[in-house]
Amino acid sequence: MIRLTGALTALTLMSLAPAAFAEGDVEKGAKVFRKCAACHTAEADGPKRAGPNLHGVVGRTVGSFEGFGYSDALKTAGEAGDVWDAERLSGFLADPKSMYKGHKMSFAGLKKEDERTDLIAFLSAQATAAE
Repeated sequence: MIRLTGALTALTLMSLAPAAFAEGDVEKGAKVFRKCAACHTAEADGPKRAGPNLHGVVGRTVGSFEGFGYSDALKTAGEAGDVWDAERLSGFLADPKSMYKGHKMSFAGLKKEDERTDLIAFLSAQATAAE
């Protein structure tokens, strides 16, 4: 019974984590995205640049944007089933070099959690706005 209760508690907490990202401010996230815009686009059918288009990235398999030349690290992560959910994106954006060693992105990261939360809200909104 204790194991079942622990498992249910863990599942409940995991289900609440994405809700925190949904509370991010989309407008503030658009401002944060300016730091990304030199290398990425986020609009539907936007071009790839030095980095892949991030439209629809939330929920996308890691390393799977068609036509982009990903590092072996990101290809391997995608093949292993990694998906860009809010939690994974936040971790990657906080410290890109440590999550997937050997990737090509030269970005130090977003240290402020509120900036990451807002950026993820913005990226999520881009995908839903086009649907």
